[in-house]
Amino acid sequence: MTILIVVRHGQTEWNRNGRWQGHADVPLSTEGREQARRLAARLKSEGRTYDHIYASDLGRAYETAEIVARALGLDAHPLVELREIHVGTWSGLTTDEIRARFPEEWAMFEGGTDFRRGGHGETFAGFRARIVEAIEQLVAAHPDQRLLVATHGGAVRALLHHVRELTGPAEEPHIANASLTEIVFGDGVPRVVRANDVAHLDRPIVPDSIAPAIGPSQEV
Repeated sequence: MTILIVVRHGQTEWNRNGRWQGHADVPLSTEGREQARRLAARLKSEGRTYDHIYASDLGRAYETAEIVARALGLDAHPLVELREIHVGTWSGLTTDEIRARFPEEWAMFEGGTDFRRGGHGETFAGFRARIVEAIEQLVAAHPDQRLLVATHGGAVRALLHHVRELTGPAEEPHIANASLTEIVFGDGVPRVVRANDVAHLDRPIVPDSIAPAIGPSQEV
């Protein structure tokens, strides 16, 4: 049995301002670093042993992983395959700006049509396949170990979308900054133990614009 703790990176200024990030290498904000420290303190206080820590190579996720890794006495290993979905020309824009500049694309997005975001970005199906393949390779390489993966909100949603065998790209709710999601892989069958857990945070959660907000914790 392999246990996977998947965390979303801490907040960035683009998160706070409602800007789509994608592959843009936006750093953590001061608040995001504090969120990561609180996450690290919680994981350390739980007393569980982690065997490896992996992270998206984008700075906001990798710095989150480094903060956690220092607390747990481990190193963080970057993987480009764990990056957020590539949103092409939407990167850096707010939802209102995307609606105004790319009305046809936004209509497809709201209508559930899968297409390359921002013209040259990724489809949701391609993104989900990339994330799932990366996670499955990590699980196969580390049987019977506990892994921590620091990635992005879209990646967590894509993984939950796969594990829960959902069909529509908008069916997973908002994933909070510095939240943790636990998935157990036993006999090749993944099971969600908890999702979007932010019990370690005591500050208001800023929802993203691409998924509906939910409460501070969702136990499954």
